[in-house]
Amino acid sequence: MTHQTAGIHHITAFVDRVQETVDYYASALGLRLVKQTINFDAPEVYHLYFGNEWGSPGTIITFFPSPGSQKGTIGGGQVGYTTYVVPEGTLDWWEARLKKFNIPITRMERFGEQYLRFPDLSGLQLEIVARAEGPASTWAFGGVPADKAIKGFGGAVLYSTDPVKTAMTLEQVLGLERVEMDGDYMRFKGAGDLGNLIDLDLTKHKWGQGGSGIVHHIAWRAKDDEDQLKYRELAATSGLQPTPVVDRQYFNAVYFREQGGILFEIATDPPGFAHDESVETMGAKLMLPAWYEQYRDQIIAGLEPFEVRVLEEDL
Repeated sequence: MTHQTAGIHHITAFVDRVQETVDYYASALGLRLVKQTINFDAPEVYHLYFGNEWGSPGTIITFFPSPGSQKGTIGGGQVGYTTYVVPEGTLDWWEARLKKFNIPITRMERFGEQYLRFPDLSGLQLEIVARAEGPASTWAFGGVPADKAIKGFGGAVLYSTDPVKTAMTLEQVLGLERVEMDGDYMRFKGAGDLGNLIDLDLTKHKWGQGGSGIVHHIAWRAKDDEDQLKYRELAATSGLQPTPVVDRQYFNAVYFREQGGILFEIATDPPGFAHDESVETMGAKLMLPAWYEQYRDQIIAGLEPFEVRVLEEDL
């Protein structure tokens, strides 16, 4: 049997201002801010994590906000669209909600499913699809009740400079199953029930450019450290030059760039986001790794303050 990932662990992107990002994802989309910390490689920058109530793998989108940063260009070597999944029968509700916030929407169909496509305030491309699959969210905030709430990732649309080679990595390293074609899209499926349907755009895209509104990397799930090392070995034998294992506090990470240019990460499910604070208090305060704790006051002084709040449209 092929060694197969469950699907997406998390997706990480660059955005502009921190408060508008929190307003968009926590207030308008109704996700929970499950962790606020810093970029461990650049402590002057926040690293914010949004997901379901528990911060489960398959629900987490993370951001590095950098006010005034240059806008990126979406293209090859990137995640083209980040796909969210909502309960069946709620797509019209979500369309009305997005319109209430003056978010521009395009409806499209792919693999027989209806999608709402829309940008965030930094230009990151998002889409929503309704499916029965996947556990329901129990999180409610602002104008988003739990029975309408985003469950997590439905998957992603990948833009590659070499789709044939990207497809090989999806199958041979991650073990995703090639399930069907629809025009210029090839669909792959993982073993899980969230973040498990990956659509590869078979168009050869010109290289995109990094910056605000761009996905930095997509992370795939490993059950544990042992499972992660199996994926690392598969990547290495495929000539993809994976990094050593990196401790990210809430998961261990291995990175490699597949031959179509997309930065992939293999991230472990454990230990999760509640190991350094309780599930009830996750996201309420800035959490720092031990080696930065002595610089807490200095780090906080350099970060732009923000709050999770209910917006005027929901009052």
